[in-house]
Amino acid sequence: MPEQSVLTGLRVLDLTDHKGALCGRILADMGADVIKIEPPGGDAARRIGPFLDDVPHRDRSLFFWFYNLNKRSVTLDLSCPQGTGIFARMAAAADLVIESFAPGRLAALGLGWDRLRQINPALILCSIAPFGQTGPWRDYEANDSILAALGGMLYVCGYPKERPVRPLGLQAYHSGCHYAVIAIMGALFARDRSGAGQWIDVSFQEATASAVEHLAGRYFGENDIPRRYGTMHWFRGFRVARCRNGYVMHSISGDWNTLLEWARGDGKAQELTEPQWSDDSYRRANCERLYQILDEWVKDKDRDQLAERAQTLRLPYAAVRPIDELACDEQLEARGYFVDVEHPELGRTFRYPGAPFRLDATPWRVYRRPPLVGEHTAEILGGELGIGAEELAVLNAQGVI
Repeated sequence: MPEQSVLTGLRVLDLTDHKGALCGRILADMGADVIKIEPPGGDAARRIGPFLDDVPHRDRSLFFWFYNLNKRSVTLDLSCPQGTGIFARMAAAADLVIESFAPGRLAALGLGWDRLRQINPALILCSIAPFGQTGPWRDYEANDSILAALGGMLYVCGYPKERPVRPLGLQAYHSGCHYAVIAIMGALFARDRSGAGQWIDVSFQEATASAVEHLAGRYFGENDIPRRYGTMHWFRGFRVARCRNGYVMHSISGDWNTLLEWARGDGKAQELTEPQWSDDSYRRANCERLYQILDEWVKDKDRDQLAERAQTLRLPYAAVRPIDELACDEQLEARGYFVDVEHPELGRTFRYPGAPFRLDATPWRVYRRPPLVGEHTAEILGGELGIGAEELAVLNAQGVI
């Protein structure tokens, strides 16, 4: 572990499943000692592919690896009294518990907020659930796609007059986890003043609604329901175009005269010299036709040469890059974004996405590869809680750990 990171000394018990795992990963990346509590046999996320070398195994899930870098793992059956008793002892020495059980489940295990704050008045509990801990939908089932639909994100993704398109990735889960981290940092700051912990209630639906930045403003300010724009941004300043060898992000948000002069110099876009196009409000109102003209201009151009030329003219164009190109991006390489992580049990090193931030005094570091199932059970329960080897062996035989 690094000598000093932002959250060095913070002890976190991570009870999240795949929905909330990113929250613990971010905290671990900032130096917190995040202990992932898994059921004996391993977390269900370990069964999510893809798997290393296409060999399904609980310690080879690339999905699990991404979300659990820098964590430690303890196996513990919370459905039995011995397991909840051990967890209570761990909570007594912890700063934070994060969980993504169905609302009420933690309390049903005898580990609800009322019990935890009696055990440790300074403890912070962060509960992350699809619809939060209250409200008429609190017990509804939902996954990321459902939350994207109910959070307003799905409706505005796709093309006009066609059915909405699901946004790529786990957008709702990630939004919820990011907001959870923000709330946790605030709760830690408040605890510094008061000495008391508190219960944080995070809703994935609310986090998703908060992340769709333009919907509420346009609706409450202008009574306008935003529609789908395909690859065009909602304020019409950007749209994707096909080039000779890929895709480029068009932009009309830079200097209009510079863009027009460039296109005219190529003998294209003569229609845009008509006087009405000099008015920004007219361009945005007629953006479909405008982008048709610009699309025709760039269709035979080389993608990277076009984007580079645009940047030299201070026009915000960009190549649309697939992941294989992103992995060797010169800007990311220069900043050391991707990091190599050793997996000694495999005798191999793998490249991981790193941190999207830089702290000069307490830098982000990789100090531990994702844990094997229960890899640190004996280390934590034996070495830190003082449970003897014989008792650990009995607990193991009973399936508690």
